[in-house]
Amino acid sequence: MSEHRGTLGIAQGTALYIASVLGTGILVLPGLAAQVAGPASILSVAIIFVLSIPLAGTFAALAARYPDSGGVASYVRKSMGNTWARVAGYLFYFGVAAGEPVVAVMGAEYVVAITGADRSLLPVVAGVLFLVPFTLNLFGVKVAGWVQLGLSALLVVVVVGVIAYGAPAVHETSFQPFMPHGWVGVGVAISLFVWAFAGWEVGTHIAAEFKNPRKTIPIATGIALVIVGTAYLALQWVTIGVLGEDAGKGSVPLLTLVNETAPKAGSIIIASIAAIVSLGVLNAYLAAIGKLGASLGRDGDLPRYLAKGAEPDEVPRRSLMLSLGISIIFFGILFAQDFQLLSLIPIHLSSMVAIYVLGMTAAVLIFPRWSWDWWVAVVALAMTIVLLILNGPNVLFTVGVAIIAVIVTLVKRRLAKKAAIAA
Repeated sequence: MSEHRGTLGIAQGTALYIASVLGTGILVLPGLAAQVAGPASILSVAIIFVLSIPLAGTFAALAARYPDSGGVASYVRKSMGNTWARVAGYLFYFGVAAGEPVVAVMGAEYVVAITGADRSLLPVVAGVLFLVPFTLNLFGVKVAGWVQLGLSALLVVVVVGVIAYGAPAVHETSFQPFMPHGWVGVGVAISLFVWAFAGWEVGTHIAAEFKNPRKTIPIATGIALVIVGTAYLALQWVTIGVLGEDAGKGSVPLLTLVNETAPKAGSIIIASIAAIVSLGVLNAYLAAIGKLGASLGRDGDLPRYLAKGAEPDEVPRRSLMLSLGISIIFFGILFAQDFQLLSLIPIHLSSMVAIYVLGMTAAVLIFPRWSWDWWVAVVALAMTIVLLILNGPNVLFTVGVAIIAVIVTLVKRRLAKKAAIAA
C-alpha cells in the first residue's frame, strides 16, 4: 500500500459519503419504490438501512486500516489474488460508469421539468451536469472535496425542507392497504434501494486522501450513515403519506411532492437544487473512479499508461479521460432508448452488489477470526449474498466482466511464460 499523506478532513469526508450514498436516490427512488411496493416501501427502506450498517462499518474498517486508491480491488487482491481483484476493479470502473449517465439524466429531468423546455434538450442538460464535475476532478480530489461540502449541505437542506413542509399533509388513509403487492413487491423495492444505499465503497478509493484515515473515516461514515438513513425513511414516509397512490407516478416525484405541500415555498428553487445534487454525486463517484483506474494501471490490470495519479495528492487525469469515453458509450445507449433509465440501472446495481460480496468476502478473510470486525463482516457478507440473489436476473453484465478478468489473467500468464522462455 502507498505511504499516506492525505489532506481530506472529517467535514469533507462526510460530505463525499453523503453525496455518494444519499445523492440522486432522493430524486426518483421514493416514487419508484412506491410504485412496486406501495406503502410497504417504507419497510423496504428500513430493511436496506439495517443492511447498510454492517456494510458501511466493514468498508470503513477496511479503508481506515488499508488506505489505497485501489479500494475494494486492493482488499480482494490482498486476500483472494489478482484475478478476483480484476473482477472487483473492472466491475467498479466499468459497471459504475453505467450509473453516471443515469445520475446526469435524473438531474436533467428536473431541469427540463422546471424550465418547461423541450425534452429534446435533455441530452444537452445531462451532458452539462456530467462535464462540470468531470472538469472539477481534473483539478484533484482536494478541490472536489471542498466543493462537495457545499453541495452536500444543499442536499441536506433540500431533504429537511421537503420533509418539514410535507409532514403536516400526511394522511393515515394513504398507508392502506399497506402491502398491496405482497412481499414480492417489498423484495423488488429492496433491490431498487440498493441504488439508494450504494456508495459506501466509494470512500475506499479515496481513503489515502484522508488525514489520519483510522480516525477520520469511521467518524465520517458514522455521521453519514445516520443522516442518510433518517433522510430516506422520513422522505419515503412523507412521499407515501402525501401523494398516496400517485406517489409512483411521474418522472420528478420530489417536485410533485413539493407542489402538493408548499407550492409557494419555491418549488423551482428546491427542484433546481435537486438537479445540483446530481453534480455532487458525480463529483464523488468520479473522484473514486479516477483513483481506481490509476491503481488498476499501477497493478497491471489496465495499461500502465493509466497509472499516473494513483498516489495521494496526485490527479488521475488519464484514468478520468478513459472513464469519460466509457460514459459517452453508455450515454449513447440511453439516447438510443429514449433515456429509459431502467436499461442501465440493473447494470450498475448488479455490479455494486457483486462488488459488495467480493469486498465482504475479503474482509472476512483479512480481519482476525472471531474479532468484532470479523463478525460484522460475516453478517454483511450474508446480507449481500441475499441481495445478489435478489438481483439474479441482472447478473449477465457481472458474469461478462468476470469472464474478461479471467481472460486477462490467462493472457498475462501466457505472456509471462513466453518471456521466461525467451530469457
